Amino acid sequence: MEELLIPITIFALAIFIGFEVITKVPSTLHTPLMSGSNAISGITILGALMCSISETLDLEHIGVLLGMFAVIFATINVVGGYVVTNRMLRMFKSPKKQ
Repeated sequence: MEELLIPITIFALAIFIGFEVITKVPSTLHTPLMSGSNAISGITILGALMCSISETLDLEHIGVLLGMFAVIFATINVVGGYVVTNRMLRMFKSPKKQ
């Protein structure tokens, strides 16, 4: 149990600090920051795919399961980021004259 105390403490502090940082970001910066996080999520997808590769295809290996979940969540983040970025860019286009 003692070996889990430090990782759990770091995880709890990361949640708290992440929440505090995100709530302090002005709304005008959310979309550009999401665009930048798409690149990070793309790297997460590649890393998760590499971690989920196992010599056996047994799904009981924790690396395969964690890799699968990481790929799913990072893909959701990338797709959502591109949707929001596309919406933001459409706001800056001049209206077409008819």
